[in-house]
Amino acid sequence: MAPSQMKGILIEKFLKSHHELQICSVPPPLIGTNTLLIRITHTSPTHVDLLYLAGKHQNNRRHMRPPFILGTDFAGTVVSSPAFSPFKPGDNVFGVAQGAFAEYVSVDVGKGYGSVRRVPRGWTNAEACAVGVSGAVSYGALAAAAQLQKGETVLVLGAGGGLGVIACQIALAMGAHVIGVVGDKEKAAVLRRMGVEDVVGYNLPGWEDKVKALMAEKGKEGVDVVYDSVGKVESSLRCLRYGGRVVIVGFAARNGVMEKVGMNRILLKGAGVVGYRFGEHGRRHPEETEAIWDEFMKMAENGNIKAVVYEERYKGVQDIPRALEDLHVRKVIGRAVVTISEDSSAQTVNSSKL
Repeated sequence: MAPSQMKGILIEKFLKSHHELQICSVPPPLIGTNTLLIRITHTSPTHVDLLYLAGKHQNNRRHMRPPFILGTDFAGTVVSSPAFSPFKPGDNVFGVAQGAFAEYVSVDVGKGYGSVRRVPRGWTNAEACAVGVSGAVSYGALAAAAQLQKGETVLVLGAGGGLGVIACQIALAMGAHVIGVVGDKEKAAVLRRMGVEDVVGYNLPGWEDKVKALMAEKGKEGVDVVYDSVGKVESSLRCLRYGGRVVIVGFAARNGVMEKVGMNRILLKGAGVVGYRFGEHGRRHPEETEAIWDEFMKMAENGNIKAVVYEERYKGVQDIPRALEDLHVRKVIGRAVVTISEDSSAQTVNSSKL
């Protein structure tokens, strides 16, 4: 069972920046009749966490009001579970739950298991944490929201980040041609090792013209689909063919300040622009989200997905602010993973070598 106190990052009021974070001693999560209690072995900071702590995320208006323990993505070992649960004490699991920047987290599984999955065969907890909910988000965005088809070209913005590296692999597994947009040569090299042939740097002026030139070489006027997790809809539309689709999954590059887009651009391109909000979709359509998770897990079990764990090592709850800083300044390739406690899972066999 959990101790009477644990280390965690408690948000008692919204902060100006992650530099103000404090490590606290807090009570462990409450355990109910439908509760899965998990000892966290690893956690992975995301841009959502940076927005949550500052009160800049749309969920701060409703779900995420102080006080709360920060953190969402985790992997760990089940400590206790309801009698009806398929997870038993000692099982290694990963998923998403509020309060992951701590030593323990609890998940209400009374309405299903969409937020928690068993660690895939041959994966460590660290690798599963590095993939996290990004796999289901990206599969749902590409397969369900964008209706990506075999042979189409998908442009992945922020392709070197946690969502992007998984989206590239999913698109490749679906038989699509992928163009990745990244910020530096190191991230480009990782994508090429994953099988992404075309990589464009967004730090170069007019990078959208480079994308269009790549498509012109193939006799096409633009890409079929844009996967946008950074908040660059106007650039997405410039790269899109007539009648193409843009799927928006987040705004990692915007620090809470939203882009304004001329609607005439959508009309002139005959474009479809759809937002894919994974958490809300799961609340409204749990059966669809369960199926999305299942399809992604099949990809993972079949070896089509490899975790991309950033090479820097972080240890303990006290090191989470440093990982958030590296994420904030865009040093991280793939996902930064913080080791919270020892992991009993297998030797690393499936991660991308950086």
